[in-house]
Amino acid sequence: MRAARRLVTGLSLALIFCLAATTVVETQRGRGGGRRRRAPTPTKDANVPYNGTFTFIRLQYPMGGLDGGFGFGRGGDEPWSHDYPRAERNLGKILDELTLIHPYLGGSNILGLDDPELFLYPLAYMSEPGFWTQTDEDAAKLRAYLHKGGFLIFDDFRDNHWYNFEEQLLRVLPDARLVELDVSHPIFHSFFEIESLDFVQFYGGGRPVFYGVFEDNDPSKRLILIANYNNDIGEYWEFSDSGFTPIELSNEAYKLGVNYVVYALTH
Repeated sequence: MRAARRLVTGLSLALIFCLAATTVVETQRGRGGGRRRRAPTPTKDANVPYNGTFTFIRLQYPMGGLDGGFGFGRGGDEPWSHDYPRAERNLGKILDELTLIHPYLGGSNILGLDDPELFLYPLAYMSEPGFWTQTDEDAAKLRAYLHKGGFLIFDDFRDNHWYNFEEQLLRVLPDARLVELDVSHPIFHSFFEIESLDFVQFYGGGRPVFYGVFEDNDPSKRLILIANYNNDIGEYWEFSDSGFTPIELSNEAYKLGVNYVVYALTH
């Protein structure tokens, strides 16, 4: 069984390589082979109506946290939108090619923290939680979402971003205990067999750490969120088809993303 899964994984990664390489050629042809520059924050696409198809949900929150709401580098684009929409579009293509999920491929729906439509979707993603702010009503809605079976991914934060993330998370789940996950946890084996968490993070510097919170703070129960601290797997998704990041690192980021989605849909 393990040998078969290794074979599937090898074929899967080869497919990712082909997808990325093909798009790199197309990107270079379209841009004269120069290095890709980050475009300004794109206009938010219209959300697609719910129809039962898996749709990636990106959470939009009010500006605040670390910088008090004055923007954050990269031309002043809002932190919640970092890597949008290329990251989720590229992840969707990988999910469609390698799994039976067949997600919506147009990108993601963007929902506010208090949007009742959030409860229609099993998984939501938040970028740059070091800048996350919320109202008491927002916190209550997210708490209810998690208690009803939702799963949250926090990505793209590092260093002192932790303090705002922890403060806001405890407003959502006052009794939450953040636990450092090791590679034995089922989320790292829900589709791909991930054998090491020594992930080469996009920023350089600190060691990537994967934290989780369990239902009722019981490690034998469902994981209700994962936080990629000192990490930014969405950045690898975004640039995987541009030649800007090494293919082997993009592959590792996709393995994590696919596993997160599969775990959320099966637990």
